[in-house]
Amino acid sequence: FPLFFLFFFLFFPFACVWLVLSGRIWQTMKMGFVSGGLVWERKRECQGKGSVRMSLAVPPKRVLLIGGTRFSGAYLAKELVDAGHDLVLFNRSKTAEGRRKLPGETEEAFLATRGQVSTIEGDRQNIEDMIAKLKGEHFDVVYDNTGRELADSKPLIDLFKGRIEQYVYMSSAGVYLKSDVMPHREGDALDPKSRHKGKFETEQYLQSEGIPYTAIRPTYIYGALNYNPLEEWFFERIDAGRPVPIPGHGMHLTGLGHVQDLATAMRAVIGNNAAKGSVYNIQDRKAVTFDGLARACAVAMGKDPESVQIVHYNPKEFDFGKKKAFPLRPQHFFTTPDKALSELNWSIEFDTEKGLQQSYQLDFVVKKQAGTLPADFETDDIILSKAS
Repeated sequence: FPLFFLFFFLFFPFACVWLVLSGRIWQTMKMGFVSGGLVWERKRECQGKGSVRMSLAVPPKRVLLIGGTRFSGAYLAKELVDAGHDLVLFNRSKTAEGRRKLPGETEEAFLATRGQVSTIEGDRQNIEDMIAKLKGEHFDVVYDNTGRELADSKPLIDLFKGRIEQYVYMSSAGVYLKSDVMPHREGDALDPKSRHKGKFETEQYLQSEGIPYTAIRPTYIYGALNYNPLEEWFFERIDAGRPVPIPGHGMHLTGLGHVQDLATAMRAVIGNNAAKGSVYNIQDRKAVTFDGLARACAVAMGKDPESVQIVHYNPKEFDFGKKKAFPLRPQHFFTTPDKALSELNWSIEFDTEKGLQQSYQLDFVVKKQAGTLPADFETDDIILSKAS
C-alpha cells in the first residue's frame, strides 16, 4: 500500500497534465488548415432538417451582397449568414424582413438569423446615390449578383478596387462561344457578341483591373422561387394534361443546376486563394435532354413519365413575335463543374430528380393553390394547331 500511494501521488499530476494537453492537441488537429485559412466549426439550422456540422475555411468576413432577396440572392444570403459572416444587403428594401425567408425554411431558423443581416437601401441604377452610400463603408468581400452590363458593375469595381479581398461576380455560361465539342470548360472560347456580352465585358474588365475577382458561370438555375419559368413551364403543362411542345428533335442536352448548390459554391469561394482570378462553371454533374427533362418533371410530380405527350416542332416555321414558346435555347448547352468540385471544397447535393421534386413541392404546388400560375398556353395552341 505505501508503494501504491507513493506511485499515485508521484504520477497522478503528470497524468492530468498529459490529458489536458492531449485534448488541446486533438482540438488543434480538428481545426486544421484549409486553403490557407483556419477552419472552424459551427452549427447551422438547415431548412427544416435540424442542425448539421459545417466548416468555414476563413474567419467571418464583412460581406456586401448586391441584391439578396430574389431567387439565387436569397439562397446565398442564407448561406453567408449561416456561415457566420457579417452580411450587408444593398437593394431597394422591398423585403421588410431584410433576408427573405426561403421555401421550406422553418420559422424558428428564419427568426434566429433575421437580425444578423443589415440592409443599405438603394438602387444600383442610381449610381451617384449608390456610391455616396457605399464609399464610407468597409467590406472584405463584395458579391455582385445583379450586374448584367459592364455599366452596372463598373462603378462598384472602381469604388472597391484596392479596398477589398475579393469581388465575386455572377456571370453566365451563356458567355461561351457555341462549340461542336462539349461540355464547355472554363478555358473555352468566349463569344463577345452573345446575348450575355455584358457579362463577358464585365469579366474582361475585372481581369484588366487586377482586382481579386471570382466569376461564377451557371447554366440554367432552377429551384423554388425561380422567377424564370423553367421547370414551372413543364410542370404546368403536365399538370393540365396538355401536350408538351418541344422544339427540334428533343435530344438537345442542357445543363441544370439547383439554386442551393449554386449558393453553397458561391459561399465556398470566400478566402479560397485558388478562387481568386478564377472562373467556375456551376451545374449538375450530368446534362439532360429536353425530352428527358419533360419526363423527369413528370416523375417529380408523381406521374408516369411515359404518359407525357411530347410534340416536336420546327421553331423556324413559326413567328411568335415577342412571345417565348420554350424556356430553353434549342441547342446543346451544358458545362462541366469539375473545376469547382476540385478547388472549392464543394459538393453537389441536388441531382435533377431530387431538385425537381423539391421545386415541385415547395414552389409549383404553392403557386397552384394560391392561383398565381400564368396559365398562358397561347404559343402552345399555335404549335398544336399546325401539328394536328
